[in-house]
Amino acid sequence: MSLKQHDAAPDFEVRDDQGNPFRLSNLKGKAVVLYFYPKADTPGCTKEACSFRDTLAEFTELGAVVIGVSPDEPSAQAKFKAKYELTFPLLADADHAVAEAYGVWKEKHNYGKTYMGVERTTFIIAKDGAIARIFPKVKVDGHSEEVLAALRG
Repeated sequence: MSLKQHDAAPDFEVRDDQGNPFRLSNLKGKAVVLYFYPKADTPGCTKEACSFRDTLAEFTELGAVVIGVSPDEPSAQAKFKAKYELTFPLLADADHAVAEAYGVWKEKHNYGKTYMGVERTTFIIAKDGAIARIFPKVKVDGHSEEVLAALRG
């Protein structure tokens, strides 16, 4: 299933970086920046997370909540969050059910090997729970600024 702009964002419940249950529908009424990344504490994912961290005040001013999701376990998310002083929730999608629901669990190719993994993608979810914007195949450099610009309209 491929999600499109204006579709309802699939609800989900997973564990956050502290092991607590996190349900997307609990954020209804707030704009949500839901970004999927392949693996905690790897170079591109670290750069992306730190960029969202460094611009978080601007997202907050616009009334948006930033949330990162990867297939890592809660303990790996907690370690990543602490190491880089990330100030937003990281969600543990260990069985990749959320990535599949959002259509970002894809076949990938690297050094002649084929495997399944997260395709770096960001979704802006509007206050009503509909997908306002999708950023597929994200390039990390300048991405948080690109998402901010989209939120500003």
